[in-house]
Amino acid sequence: MTRMAVCFPPQTLPFLRSLARNNNREWFRARKDDYERYVRAPMLAVIDRLARDFRDFAPDLVASRDSLYRIYRDTRFSEDKRPLKTHVAATFWSRRLPRRAGAGLYFHIDPNVDRDVWIGGGIYMPEPHELRHIRAHLAEHHPRFRSIVEAPAFRRLVGEVQGERLTRVPRGYSADHPAAEYLKLKQLYAGRSYDVSLVTSPRFYRELLRVFRAVAPMVAFLNEPLPGTYRTPVKDPLAALFG
Repeated sequence: MTRMAVCFPPQTLPFLRSLARNNNREWFRARKDDYERYVRAPMLAVIDRLARDFRDFAPDLVASRDSLYRIYRDTRFSEDKRPLKTHVAATFWSRRLPRRAGAGLYFHIDPNVDRDVWIGGGIYMPEPHELRHIRAHLAEHHPRFRSIVEAPAFRRLVGEVQGERLTRVPRGYSADHPAAEYLKLKQLYAGRSYDVSLVTSPRFYRELLRVFRAVAPMVAFLNEPLPGTYRTPVKDPLAALFG
């Protein structure tokens, strides 16, 4: 039996654009039902579908209602006091790690600032101990990492691994290490942007899966050295990727 297409209704993008023009709690409270119908419910439907499809290619990843980011912004330490996010996003982390720790898959829909759909994954703001373990793992197993991220199919779909980088190889590694350029990275992620109109197209879920399937092996590799290394609660590794 053919599965129904998973995509967003035509009202999703206009709602998020209107929210950007009326970013206050009173406006949102009066339209909370529209948010539930046009944004939150379709996102949860996507997440529920991913929970099933992850079994085929990323069984280690969690797809649950906790994957969906809250619409409310944390303004306690920000000069920007606008109370609501004007994009919607979800992240999927390893079930072997603390909630939202390590590397994960991620996508967002933003018709306002970036005006795109971004789909990808990796680790954007690793804790110092995470980066230390990942670098050691990468240095030891670099042929396998390169086979993932330098594969022609990976490069065609999402390009090169991205992230801020050091000017020199980190202390403890030789400048001529075969993985020197990867060891310089302070973040490791890869993904692809699409025009925001994709979300209302029947192609949306197909493209989401296509990118996730390509990036999932890199995410799994980055997480391999991390179980058992956490002592305190961790921050969300992908929340800062696009706000």
